[in-house]
Amino acid sequence: MNQKETRPDEKSFAELLAESSMKSEHLKPGERVEAEVVNITPDWVYLNMDGKTEGYLSSEEVRDETGNIPLKEGDRISVYFLEAKNGERHFTTRVRGPEAARSFLEQAWQNKTVVEGTVEKAIKGGFLVKLIGGIRGFCPLSQVETARLENPEEYIGRKLDFIVIGYEKKGRNIVLSHRAVLEQEIERKRQALREELREGMTVRGTITSIQKFGAFVDLGGIEGLIPASEVSWSPVEDLHSVLTEGQETEAVVIRLDWDKGRITLSLKEALPGPWTNIEEKYPDGSVHTGQVARLTPFGAFVTLEPGIDGLIRFARKKEGEKPPPLRKIIKDGQSVEVRIESVKKEKRRIILSPILREEPVRRREPGKKPERPPYSPHPSPRPSPKGQPPSVGSLGKLLKEKMKEKKRDR
Repeated sequence: MNQKETRPDEKSFAELLAESSMKSEHLKPGERVEAEVVNITPDWVYLNMDGKTEGYLSSEEVRDETGNIPLKEGDRISVYFLEAKNGERHFTTRVRGPEAARSFLEQAWQNKTVVEGTVEKAIKGGFLVKLIGGIRGFCPLSQVETARLENPEEYIGRKLDFIVIGYEKKGRNIVLSHRAVLEQEIERKRQALREELREGMTVRGTITSIQKFGAFVDLGGIEGLIPASEVSWSPVEDLHSVLTEGQETEAVVIRLDWDKGRITLSLKEALPGPWTNIEEKYPDGSVHTGQVARLTPFGAFVTLEPGIDGLIRFARKKEGEKPPPLRKIIKDGQSVEVRIESVKKEKRRIILSPILREEPVRRREPGKKPERPPYSPHPSPRPSPKGQPPSVGSLGKLLKEKMKEKKRDR
């Protein structure tokens, strides 16, 4: 860009906007941008926007009361784009006069560019906002935030960015929206995340809200949801007992649905899982005690530890053996002893078989012989049911009794 040392012909803001015949690829007349000061001369301040876009600003606009320019190279300032002519871009820091301000705001309305305003006071249905050049606009309550506005008083006196969504009666009726600016920013961030996010990635965010069904996490302007089932490896009755609003956390992206704008996260996937050393903790053939978590038509799920459930299949039977009536034996919530039949870590599946015994299982200690019951050559006869003769105990005794009965009959 050729640096000028003479000022262009003095023109009004409206004339400059009307004569702007060469629009920048990225900038529109009236658009506010942040620029870096790269050079200062007595007449002009030269600016750089993004390393490629350059422009100039009149030095008179930034001189103080003593005539000095309180800027230095490297400083960043906010400026408004006026026009692009002969490949050079002209900027301004202020708009003089109400007519120039209305022309500026009309251009901003047509081009959907962002304008800055100060919320002056609350009026019926919204806020009165002071814009550039002292022009007032109205921002409805529904156009302040993307969510419901809880405390309107907090916005009074704040400087916010707006988009002009209504311009009537030559600028005497201007309707503004801060929500539209937020939605543009959300969409920009969503597009950036769409390029970066992948399922299986670990992301960092801040918990913004906790509900019964899950927790919402701010990922930097975009919210994701951690369902209640993905908070912990063990069931959690009250999410508030393990999570707090404002808490920073890491989660794993498990599902992306850009069409519906949904990002599903998992907190438990970012934590050490109980399945990490599952084959070492539960080798095939080992015996464990668990609790029946739920019953289904095809089997019973038994919790061996938080996050680890195994399945007892009801249809299980051994060859030549009638299957036990497991549906009648196993009850929900019951403590049962089970044997590990198989472990499939990749599918997170454990198949169990119940140990159905009348007496408790005696676990033999390594190197110790199992205990035998004491030998008795004459075991005591078992008591007979009430009203029946006592058992004779052997076939020989039974025959002797029969012979005695025959002799008496003779």
